[in-house]
Amino acid sequence: TWASESEEAAFTALVERFESENDGVDIDLNVVPYDQMFTNIDAQLSTGEAPDVFRVDYGNLGVYSSQDQLLPLTDYVTEEESSLFTPAMWEAVSYDGVAYGVPHQTDVSALLLNLPMLEAAGITDIPTTLDDAWTWEEFADVATTLRASLPEDQYPFVYNWQLGGTPRWLSWLFQADGTLLEDDGTTPAIDSAAGTKALDFTKSFYENNWVPPTSSVKASTYADAFFTEESVAMAFAGSFLVPDIDNLAGFEWAATPMPVDARGATDLGGNALVATKDTDNPDLAAQFLEFMVQADTMSEFCAATNELPTRTDIDPSSIEFSVRPDVMPVFVEQATTIEPEDVKQLTSPYLAEIAVSLQDQLEAAFVSGQSTADTLTNLSDAIEQATD
Repeated sequence: TWASESEEAAFTALVERFESENDGVDIDLNVVPYDQMFTNIDAQLSTGEAPDVFRVDYGNLGVYSSQDQLLPLTDYVTEEESSLFTPAMWEAVSYDGVAYGVPHQTDVSALLLNLPMLEAAGITDIPTTLDDAWTWEEFADVATTLRASLPEDQYPFVYNWQLGGTPRWLSWLFQADGTLLEDDGTTPAIDSAAGTKALDFTKSFYENNWVPPTSSVKASTYADAFFTEESVAMAFAGSFLVPDIDNLAGFEWAATPMPVDARGATDLGGNALVATKDTDNPDLAAQFLEFMVQADTMSEFCAATNELPTRTDIDPSSIEFSVRPDVMPVFVEQATTIEPEDVKQLTSPYLAEIAVSLQDQLEAAFVSGQSTADTLTNLSDAIEQATD
């Protein structure tokens, strides 16, 4: 696995508990940098030396499950047990109706606010629930007001689509009630009225000088850094960043839901735990996966890491989050905007390849002035090539 400091501590504690409850069992916990994680796994799978269990984000899971590299959990998880997870999260670990992992936790983006900056611009009416969330038009008005109030070297907001986060742009597409792929999972659907609306709106972030010019999808600085350095008044960020942001931000900040258009939507963050198909210990690996997603262990992990549970029998409001429990209800409610159909798009086995083209095309649209029509046409062509 890769892990933040809080995640590594939580993993370590739970591994030690599993070992103490199962005589003779030893677990070697190997923490590696995220940017090395899947290069390592791919090499190990090709040589038959992969670990029994590994962590995988939902966006990459489809690559492994579709290639018959993971242990199917059909013989280990009953229908009653699977029903304890939210439908969207169970969909995230399934391929062709078969579960190939367990949804360990989830993480979604919401909008963080530098309250002194907003107050200086006269913005004090801050939504706290989805029912009151800013519409796209209201969000644009807020950004316009901030642009008029802030000095030239500060910006209204920053979006978290840098580098590997490019698929987070799809949240705007979903909010406009659009989709990346048709129901068959292979036909491009992005060249649509909703796709046009989402791309036009996000291009306006750069046209209106609402975001730092250096914050596009190929930027090397992440959104949370712009926020903690007070280069921006607002930042889209995941709840897993709350501990780091709270440690670094020297100002009062809060959270509000993401803007809504035809509907609310957010990105599918978080990770699954999977066992490799050729593990020498399939029964034990499945037992460990089951242990890690029990109600008590999941609650303990989420509380320690400011991440969100995937089980329906866990009330997120009952979790005693270790850092800034006052902002976590916004993230908890934001997670309810993830629809099963969104999950099918975000866990497509083709998404990794599509995301490369998505990054190139969005960069061309945001930075180089490529037209919306050309961008959507190019994306459709790239999808056809990836799914062929």
